[in-house]
Parts: sequence; C-alpha cells; structure tokens
Amino acid sequence: MKLSEGVEAAIHCAATLVSVEGEGTIPGGALAEQFGLSPSYLLKHLNALTAAGILESVPGPYGGYRLARPADRISLLDIVLAVEGPEPAFRCGEIRQNGPVKLDRSAYVKPCGINAAMLRAEKAYRSALAGERLSDIVQNFMTEADPRSVAAGCAFVERHQRPQKSVSTSRK
Repeated sequence: MKLSEGVEAAIHCAATLVSVEGEGTIPGGALAEQFGLSPSYLLKHLNALTAAGILESVPGPYGGYRLARPADRISLLDIVLAVEGPEPAFRCGEIRQNGPVKLDRSAYVKPCGINAAMLRAEKAYRSALAGERLSDIVQNFMTEADPRSVAAGCAFVERHQRPQKSVSTSRK
C-alpha cells in the first residue's frame, strides 16, 4: 500500500506541534520550510488535519497551528484518514465479471474473495495504525533519536513558536 507524501508531511507536522507550549502556535509557512515543502501544498494537508479536529488553526498576527487535542488522543489512523480520506485503499471493480469469459450475473452471487481478503488486510492495517499514538512516536524520538536531531527539532519549535497574547479559543 502506498500512501501519499501528504501523510508523511502531516504526521511530521503533528509531531512537531506536540512540543508547542500552552496556547502557542507555529505558522504553516515555518512548518513547510522545516520539511522543505511548498507552503501551498502543506496548507492543504494542514487544513485537512484542522477539519478532522486534529489541529487547530489560529488566525491573526500570532496565529498558526497547534494540536486540537492531546497527542495521546491522536492516532496515526486519525492522521491517515484526515489526509487520505475514509475510503478503503483497495476498491474492487468486479473485473471478474468482464472480458470474453464472463458469466451471467447469477454466477457471481458470492462476494469477490479477493475483495474480502483485501478488506480484511486493510482492517488489520487500520487497527495497527489506530494503536499507534502520536505521543508515543514523539516520546520514542526524544529518547532514541540522535541527540543532534532532537536538539534541531527543539530549536525549530523554540525559534518559530508564537505565544498567544489572549486565549480566544479552547482546546477540545
């Protein structure tokens, strides 16, 4: 299964936002720069995460993005579904009913076995993603990554975090 680059970008942005303090935010442009992405490309994915209730978008001069809920309540499945949508990755087109050897429709009363197997595999895949919490991924990074990488990530957040002057929204 191949996921879009947007999923990777969305997960990295959400993981970066775990370190934002209090009601602070990080601008979308800074996140795009951090990962070498086009701001307009990343904005599409940040908007999808916001629509899904994973991120909160704060307007204004101190605006930007922050997590809308605690990282231990955000799974990788939440992020994947926000970016890729809820449709299964495999979509059976019933091609067994096409071509020169097709039979009358009455021969196809049982569901396609290939479709059933692919949907079982997707269910297992989604279950595994649902068990992966953003908080655990960040914690593992903080304890297992090269210290230079951890320091660079922390320095990025410190440099780009915008504190909120007044709290006009509440976290979910």
